[in-house]
Amino acid sequence: MTSAKPLRVGMVGYAFMGAAHSHAWRTAPRFFDLALEPQLTAVAGRNPVGVRAAAAKLGWASAETDWRRLIERDDIDLIDICTPGNTHAEIAIAALEAGKHVLCEKPLANSVEEAERMTAAAEAAAKRGVFSMCGFSYRRTPALALAKRFVEQGRLGTIRHVRAQYLQDWLSDENAPMTWRLDKSKSGSGSLGDIGAHSIDAAQWITGQKITGVSALLETFVTERPLAGDLVGLGGHGDVGSDTARGSVTVDDAAVFSARFDGGPIGVFEATRYALGRKNAMRLELNGTKGSLAFDFEEMNVLSFYDGAESPDAGFRRIFVTEPEHPYAGNWWPTGHGLGYEHGFTHQVVDLMTAIAEKRQPEPSFADALQVQQVLAAIEESAANSSHWQKV
Repeated sequence: MTSAKPLRVGMVGYAFMGAAHSHAWRTAPRFFDLALEPQLTAVAGRNPVGVRAAAAKLGWASAETDWRRLIERDDIDLIDICTPGNTHAEIAIAALEAGKHVLCEKPLANSVEEAERMTAAAEAAAKRGVFSMCGFSYRRTPALALAKRFVEQGRLGTIRHVRAQYLQDWLSDENAPMTWRLDKSKSGSGSLGDIGAHSIDAAQWITGQKITGVSALLETFVTERPLAGDLVGLGGHGDVGSDTARGSVTVDDAAVFSARFDGGPIGVFEATRYALGRKNAMRLELNGTKGSLAFDFEEMNVLSFYDGAESPDAGFRRIFVTEPEHPYAGNWWPTGHGLGYEHGFTHQVVDLMTAIAEKRQPEPSFADALQVQQVLAAIEESAANSSHWQKV
């Protein structure tokens, strides 16, 4: 680690994703040999007290109250964007044009047009040796990375079915308060973009195929929620500051859609934050001519695999993905000692640092994330028009 060249990071946003990213930046060089050593140089946030407290707690050397200051600083090489989607385009484009590498949380933007502008800026910057990546962190889950390896090895044969679900329940209480994730102007969409985007990216990445068409249904179950904290008075109605102040939910609560992939498979997708009892059930199943595999993030260290050449009554077998030969696992604990949610972000940092050091495009690129954005847009259009089929 001492011989590695420093790469100085400035992060925008310090809440849930900011904490996860901070942990990853701190941890990656302590478990992986990297040619670049990330340094937590500065974090930016609008609340002066909050951002200073976050810097102290999360390990950042300094704090700023304006993200533009991060871009202006000569002691920062990379901008990490952990803010709501409506800010991604402005920050990312400014950073790339200023010669800063960029890591941007998913979904890439709130619209295809924004994502196109970000991708154009990223491709122009890459020609100057400045790189960018979108944070679809589930790609770095060892079990899903092993699933991709199995597909590439031909162990599933020709894939026929893709079955994906992302189920959470944190919004099941209709009196849970409003958050920015329920405001379309900030988040772009609801369960579709927040969690469904992960399923879309994972399905396309593992199969190596793109979604070419969709037929979709979006539903909002609760159209108003209590306002709380700094949301009170911002677009709500009722007596501001009282228990009756409520805001309008302007995003989907649940999304279901069927899909066709360019290599022939058909897919069924579901994303909801109203599945009581499901905390973070990001599930994926592939059925092929030679075998099948299945994954559920609530058992994230396990990949279930069925080999069609075995006895028909053999069923799926559970692979505990903690062996040294499994993706990423060899840098962690002894066999059998599982990993957690935070490790995907650490692996994301490892892959990003490695690509930048080797002067090559990290994956997923902004172009990859733009394609996911196009799928999201097609889903929304299909649902809005009640169309049977919408091309991507």
